[in-house]
Amino acid sequence: MSEESPTSASTSDYLVISRGQWDADKSPERIQQAIDDFYVWHDKLVAEGRMKAGQRLARPAKRVSRSGVIDGPFAEAKEVIGGYWFFIAESLDAAAALAAQNPCLACGLSFEIRPIEPERASAYKLTNESAGGRGAGR
Repeated sequence: MSEESPTSASTSDYLVISRGQWDADKSPERIQQAIDDFYVWHDKLVAEGRMKAGQRLARPAKRVSRSGVIDGPFAEAKEVIGGYWFFIAESLDAAAALAAQNPCLACGLSFEIRPIEPERASAYKLTNESAGGRGAGR
């Protein structure tokens, strides 16, 4: 999934997941300022081709598994996923450096950055879905 960009010979896409909740001690005005600053930062990076827009996530959720369907959200309160977007960067470290500039960090949110894996899934390779020890080398 590499792309040519004016700032780099080779870049990849990185999923950024917004996690957490706003600090309880921050005023609504301070949080709104962080949100407004985020959108200025976001729009600048999108215009520079360093970010792809994502979306905020609504509160209702369902989890589907072989056990059935249950209502969510599912993570503990401190791990609530609030939204996602994509960075276009030269490396995971470069993507993390972009996330470190997010104005919402100052108000309690954190960000998980994951490289997008361009290959199709395989039961014979070690992946996120592989059970411990199963996969690569077998």
